[in-house]
Amino acid sequence: MSLYRINRQYRFITFAFLFAWFSIARADLTIEIDHSSDNAAPIAIVPFEWNDPNDAPPQNLAQIIGSDLYRSGKFRPIDDAKLPARPSKLEDINYPDWRALGADNMLIGSIKKNAQGNYDIEMRFVDILRQEQVIGKKWTNIPARLLRQVAHVISDMLYKELTGIRGAYNTKIAYVTLRKVDGKKQYSLEIADSDGYNAQPILKSSEPIMSPSWSPDGKKLAYVSFENGRSEIVLQSLDGKMRKIIAQFKGINGAPAWSPDGKQLALTLSKDGSADIYVMNMQTGKLRRLTRNLAIETESAWAPNGHSLFFNSDRRGKPQIFQVFLDTGEIRRISFVGSYNANPAASPDGRYVAMVNGGNSDTNGFKIGLLDLYTNDFRVITKTYLDESPSFSPNGEMILYAMNKNDKARLAVVSIDNSVTQVLSVKDGEVRAPSWGPYLDSE
Repeated sequence: MSLYRINRQYRFITFAFLFAWFSIARADLTIEIDHSSDNAAPIAIVPFEWNDPNDAPPQNLAQIIGSDLYRSGKFRPIDDAKLPARPSKLEDINYPDWRALGADNMLIGSIKKNAQGNYDIEMRFVDILRQEQVIGKKWTNIPARLLRQVAHVISDMLYKELTGIRGAYNTKIAYVTLRKVDGKKQYSLEIADSDGYNAQPILKSSEPIMSPSWSPDGKKLAYVSFENGRSEIVLQSLDGKMRKIIAQFKGINGAPAWSPDGKQLALTLSKDGSADIYVMNMQTGKLRRLTRNLAIETESAWAPNGHSLFFNSDRRGKPQIFQVFLDTGEIRRISFVGSYNANPAASPDGRYVAMVNGGNSDTNGFKIGLLDLYTNDFRVITKTYLDESPSFSPNGEMILYAMNKNDKARLAVVSIDNSVTQVLSVKDGEVRAPSWGPYLDSE
């Protein structure tokens, strides 16, 4: 069976659901660095000073921050055993010792348990060559459950300082897992930190859950549910206060995608015969049909300016990526490398379109390809197997996608320069349909 046929069934309830997921456990995702860059810059992340000699801190902040930066492929934290000292204050730094390590920057800090049972954190990011602090910040009265989030915020600050690009560590991802419980399949739609920790289910079902899509404010998810025996598009708030069906038309209801301003939702419907792309006004529910073709038109993704959408169509015989402009209705093909291109995703800056690429004489199987809309350059950026569902990080530096390894569905993250790949797995099950959420606050 071709991947395209699988994707069609995966997206639409009207097609028989033939997935072979056999067991999935709901748990934090574990990360395995599949390959990383040899050119990563060394950086010193000193373990934070802790004020209780009789107990360990609830989170190792330095380790979380170091792992975040390492996963970017741009930085290589120096091994703890090679650190010449463990200063927590600027006056304790002996700069010649740290320059000898070859690192230009170092992070020092402290975490203290206060009288309320919460934690006070202080960090300083230091330019070793100039011998001066470039970032300093304190957090007070932080509960233990938020310590990982503080670590991710620090990672974002360091990434911005070092690259000029906002970090995306303090963000969330959504995905679907499947496992067998008492011999029956159980699907779970889960939300986790960008590094796979703090996984929380927001929906469990014995029926498939597909295509989660984040609202631009990060407060809601739209997804496809089969709970009522057919495909329906559901809107659910992450605070648990709202859940409603917004599309239950005759035939296919699939592939929801939020517009950048959150006012519209693109979706695939077959209520008028063929599967075509529609846009729903989220205030009125009014639909606008964007495509009219007997081919299957699906998997739409908004351009970041909200003026056009990319979508997958087999109107030329085999699946390729097209772009439809909302003001004129013009439709044009944009993918030309390989006989199969599907699952488009636009980068936040509008420069790239990621897609699943197959039938490419230069690669085997289905990989994630990246089309540069400025130059029309196309390159394959993954080496994994049966890749699908690419989703950009909100800063456009990484792509989250689903893949297959050892006959097991997993997630992976690849940098757009292909310098590092991470594999995210659940212990006893499989995981698919990833979607990287937006920034949760303004910079």
